[in-house]
Formats: sequence, C-alpha cells, structure tokens
Amino acid sequence: MAVVFVSITPLGTGTTSVSRYVAGVERILRGTALTHQLTAMGTIIEGDLDEILAVVRRMHEHPFTEGAVRVSTLVKIDDRRDKPHTIAGKMRSVEDKLR
Repeated sequence: MAVVFVSITPLGTGTTSVSRYVAGVERILRGTALTHQLTAMGTIIEGDLDEILAVVRRMHEHPFTEGAVRVSTLVKIDDRRDKPHTIAGKMRSVEDKLR
C-alpha cells in the first residue's frame, strides 16, 4: 500500500486564493473509496498506487475546467512493501517516539 502526498496549485487564475480549486479536487477524491486526509498544505492519500495515480491525474486536470491556465502538481510517494503502511500507522509511529 502507498501513502501519497499531493499538492495541486492552479496558476494564472487572477487571484491568490486557491480554496475554490482545492474544494474542486477534494470533491473528486471524496468520490472515490480511497482513504485520505486534507491538510492545510496538501492532501495525503493511502491505497493502491495505480488507483491513486489515476485519481491524481483527474485532480490535476480539474483546475483547468475551472479556468486555470496553468497547474503545478507536486506528488510525493511513500510505497512500502515490507509491512502494512497507512497514514494512521505513520502518525502513530511518530507519536510513540514522542512519549
């Protein structure tokens, strides 16, 4: 299972606000069965890597349908195959070490 961080930034929109675009790509993600967590700086997604990448492609394209003339997408992939790997598990590992 992969854990993927994605940040999609529309450019050339005439405004510095991007929340409208973030809401649009979040709707796409909510329409899937993928576990995800929206953060202030991007979104974390867990699941099958092929499925995630297909959804990220749809998310990347969405701001163009809303008038953006350029979209910058950052993707960071943590694909661990030696043991189960989840967003919650990664957080729990750090929290355990803080105790």
